[in-house]
Amino acid sequence: MTTRLRIACALALTAFAVPAAAQSPQNYPAKPVRLVVPFPPGGGADNLARMLVDKFTQRLGQQVIIDNRGGANGNIGMGIVAKAPADGYTLVITSVGTWAVNPSLYKLPFDAIKDFAPIIQISSSPGVLVVHPSLPVKNVKELVALAKAQPGKLDYGSAGIGGFGHISAAVFTLMTGTRMVHIPYKGAGPALMDLLAGQIQVLFNDATATMPHIKSGRMRALAVTSIKRMQALSELPTIDEAGVKGYDNSAWMAIAAPAGTPREIITRLNSDLSAILRLPEIQEKSVALGAVIIGGTPEQLADFVKSEIAKFARVVRDAKITAE
Repeated sequence: MTTRLRIACALALTAFAVPAAAQSPQNYPAKPVRLVVPFPPGGGADNLARMLVDKFTQRLGQQVIIDNRGGANGNIGMGIVAKAPADGYTLVITSVGTWAVNPSLYKLPFDAIKDFAPIIQISSSPGVLVVHPSLPVKNVKELVALAKAQPGKLDYGSAGIGGFGHISAAVFTLMTGTRMVHIPYKGAGPALMDLLAGQIQVLFNDATATMPHIKSGRMRALAVTSIKRMQALSELPTIDEAGVKGYDNSAWMAIAAPAGTPREIITRLNSDLSAILRLPEIQEKSVALGAVIIGGTPEQLADFVKSEIAKFARVVRDAKITAE
């Protein structure tokens, strides 16, 4: 090898070494961070991501870019993150349906526990049972009576098979002895649009995406799905109060990274997001969206996700929910 060639090779190696050093955990973040939302725009996860993104960018000192990757009830977006480099530059904001229910419904190309590094639980929010204003029902009892009188005639939408809305409705029909037709969509946004257009009559959806349409009067809210009333819609009864005793189901959102992401980066992200969630303006926006801020440590989220996966495995079995 000539002296000139040796010098050229050394310079090339040096050029590659600089970015690697810049992207070490100690220098994180050294470039923009991608936050994958595994749903189309307009749903609860997307709304929360957009609520957080500006403050997140400020805290990190690098741009946080939202990347909507909808499809397959969130499995496409989750799969992208599971296979992404474990360097802290690809994160996912995910939901109860995507992270906790899907493992019981689908043959996934990733492991919901082993392939993700939990960072923080963002929020929990009751779902809201809403109907199109043209449906002649004003409360849960009237909806149950109509569904029993017309079995299989009412359509309910969801963000996808096994999603929060699907599970909520499946448990509702199981507990009330009713039968409605499930229309799965590729996200909560499209389902909301079809309810507003009158293409479907019933929807169980997380409050973050539904609240603006309830307040505008474009859809009628009948009840909330949690066991306690929701602060932002305190006039609405719970489904339990409305006569379906024992009904209780809430949506939650969390942020995770690919498994193997350095502990220093996970700790940094948890710290930054915890600080953001404590901000009064974020707290106020969360209440307006019908969400309750949770927070906590990565370890708490890891334990919570494991318990939720086990819980929804029982729900899927008892309600005989399938991916087809």
